[in-house]
Amino acid sequence: MSPSHIHVPTNCHTVTEILSRVGDKWSVQVVVRLGEGPKRFNELRRMVEGVSQRMLTLTLRGLERDGLVTRTVYPTIPPRVEYQLTGLGCSLLKTVRALGAWAIENRDEILEARRRFDEGGDPAPQSDAA
Repeated sequence: MSPSHIHVPTNCHTVTEILSRVGDKWSVQVVVRLGEGPKRFNELRRMVEGVSQRMLTLTLRGLERDGLVTRTVYPTIPPRVEYQLTGLGCSLLKTVRALGAWAIENRDEILEARRRFDEGGDPAPQSDAA
């Protein structure tokens, strides 16, 4: 396999920084839930199993900062706040869904490779793609 791009350190740093945001456990779950439509904070908190209030707040702020989520405050008493994916967030959702489909499609092969590895064998049989 030969590289198809020129290595530029600043690009690597940018890619790493962005992937660390969009690839973390909570961001992926929040993006998927917001893909269903706008949600309020407590609604998201109930839907994203295991997330603390603090982690959800930090995750939403990070996603908003990166332009993936918008936060809308409605002037009611008490104020109502909703979070929604932006166009950029929707494009990320497509990628997350594709990655999820890949994981489901390849689950059995990955589990088999893990089994072989854990038994001390070759984790991946040779393929013609190499």
